[in-house]
Amino acid sequence: MNVTIKEIAEICGVSRGTVDRVLHNRGNVSKETEELVRETIKRLGYTPNITGRILAAKKKQFKIGVILISKGNPFFDDVLKGINRAAEEYREYGVSVFIHELEGYDVEKQIKKMDELRDKVDAIILNPIQDKLVVDKINELVKQGLIMINVNTDVENSDRLYYIGSDYIKGGETSCGILALLTKGKAKTAILTGSKKVLGHNQRIEGFKRIKEIRYPDIEIVAIAETNDNDKIAYIETKKILDNYEIDSIVIVAAGVAGVCKAVLDMKMEDKITIVSFDAIPVTREMLKQGVIKATICQQPFTQGYKSIELAYNYFVTGKKSKKDKHIVKNEIKILENL
Repeated sequence: MNVTIKEIAEICGVSRGTVDRVLHNRGNVSKETEELVRETIKRLGYTPNITGRILAAKKKQFKIGVILISKGNPFFDDVLKGINRAAEEYREYGVSVFIHELEGYDVEKQIKKMDELRDKVDAIILNPIQDKLVVDKINELVKQGLIMINVNTDVENSDRLYYIGSDYIKGGETSCGILALLTKGKAKTAILTGSKKVLGHNQRIEGFKRIKEIRYPDIEIVAIAETNDNDKIAYIETKKILDNYEIDSIVIVAAGVAGVCKAVLDMKMEDKITIVSFDAIPVTREMLKQGVIKATICQQPFTQGYKSIELAYNYFVTGKKSKKDKHIVKNEIKILENL
């Protein structure tokens, strides 16, 4: 017969609440006690009663707060579709999902929203800004007992439970490989990124540079500019680059596709500039059909949204962390013929 939490508590000489806090990483337990409880759990082969936990979850509402930097960024439309689909399917199990959309990479606004939710939810799914204050806040909320999951982009040195999203470095490497195929390995390119405050955007550039140095020394990065994932800023920055530099290609590693392509079209340079982008939002699909964009790399946004809710719920029910803390979706290359 499976050992119970009550029996583990009696063996360790602690309360059932202490064992429960250790199982769910909720803090407020001394290091020595936590080690004793975990060793006892391992030695006795304790596994949670899944059926009982599901029934308990139905009785106790599991509240999930979602914070996305998604206003003005159509990429997140499909992420939200995935979140909403999962929220609908898990509603009968006592799950409630509260979505909060932010605009721009404002650290103070993101932290303020996290603080607003901290005592209202059991889990937060976050599209985090790469900033020490955000990382510190994630770690603080984890110690408080919240389930923290990063979606779409990750941050370094945080205690979040999971990251669900793409391999950004591999995506950057792939974009360089595609550009090399399109230009026969020789190009003068500009990179339009979203923000230096986003780890994933930086990693795409890192991956691009890595492959360029290893395999394609004749690809030259002439300029790098930030769009803040905003089409108006993307238009202005692209026009500046086209006015001031001699380039024959552009790699768009984040949002701002509409602005970049409009600048190229307005200057009648669509036949002179090879463009590689990421994701398949409606404007990107249209630019592929018009031949303005030659290829785009997709990262399964619906799956990212759906999986984030699924991961949060599974951990809430089982109390067990999966073997991997990063759940990576596959990059998919799209061209006009397989769009």
